[in-house]
Amino acid sequence: MFDLIIRRARLSDETIIDIALLDGKIAALGEVQGEARQQRDLAGRYYVSAGWIDSHVHCYPHSPIYHDDADAIGVTAGVTTVVDAGSTGADDIDDFYQLTRDASTQVYALLNIARTGIVTQNELADMSQIDKVAVRDAVQRLPGFILGIKARISSSVVGHNGITPLQRAKDIQQENGALPLMVHIGNNPPNLDEIAELLTSGDIITHCYNGKPNRILTPAGELRASVQRAIQRGVRLDVGHGSASFSFEVARVAIAQGILPDTISSDIYCRNRINGPVHNLAHVMSKFFSVGMTLPQVIDCVTVNAAQGLRLSGKGRLEPGFDADLTIFTVKAESRPFVDSEGESVCGEKHLVPLAAVVAGQWIVTDEGKASHDFDL
Repeated sequence: MFDLIIRRARLSDETIIDIALLDGKIAALGEVQGEARQQRDLAGRYYVSAGWIDSHVHCYPHSPIYHDDADAIGVTAGVTTVVDAGSTGADDIDDFYQLTRDASTQVYALLNIARTGIVTQNELADMSQIDKVAVRDAVQRLPGFILGIKARISSSVVGHNGITPLQRAKDIQQENGALPLMVHIGNNPPNLDEIAELLTSGDIITHCYNGKPNRILTPAGELRASVQRAIQRGVRLDVGHGSASFSFEVARVAIAQGILPDTISSDIYCRNRINGPVHNLAHVMSKFFSVGMTLPQVIDCVTVNAAQGLRLSGKGRLEPGFDADLTIFTVKAESRPFVDSEGESVCGEKHLVPLAAVVAGQWIVTDEGKASHDFDL
């Protein structure tokens, strides 16, 4: 007896399958025989993927600058797992952990290398903020919660310290089992070429399609040689849309050259959720239809690729034994405007509508699913 069977679910490649869940895991796929305590028949009308993972959010409620509620950006928007990208450092990571244990959304963290996290906008202007021992102790206390470390390497954050905080971050990374390192890029100094040359396989460049002068493209619209070399070494590209870090033009030019993101993430917090231009992960994902990506490519960016990049070994795939985290959604064919962080508006022809999230086997209808007149399973 299964806990839940989802019948006639449509995958992003248009395959129709059944999915059976038992004890918080995916138990069977295909034409599933047998009974379940609960069954939902999607009748081939709705898509299902592994649960969406937003690998760059800000949801520490006590942050004075970037804060939000985990479920407001998570399950209510079809996202089963969120990863807070550096809101907290060693000083507040335990508080953040405790505050998020009651959320329906699964919450993880990238630890800011500055012990105060993002309490001010320039947390790395003071090198004494980077406390290697405090980072090590935090990682040892919360190994299942802290997935990696975060370093914001742009002029407003590092002040006069240039590339030095990133060099320190690389040392910390190696001293803690080569944890994933996410590096925020923005205005220079330091120059992106300096940053890229320090990055190694598995490191993540976030805000990869930002429209600032210190971006991945040269003035001629070609990929910077330093970034090309970094990608060849296995450095990953993350979108991290945010309020000021996504340009349709940069994404369009880059993707046309085959420079696709490894992960699509929102960099969401309360203000850019409510006022835009982010709103939710589905809204950000939908923008990539307008710059040349397909539905399977977009879904991979928030499932298998996100799980691989952050070493979430039980997530990101629809396979027996993996976590029973699923997102049920539809693709709505209608024109609607999408705005990037530069103020450019693009008329999209279709967009994603998340209808339900399944977290560890628990079915949760999203806000849009509740508002839908025909989604009543």
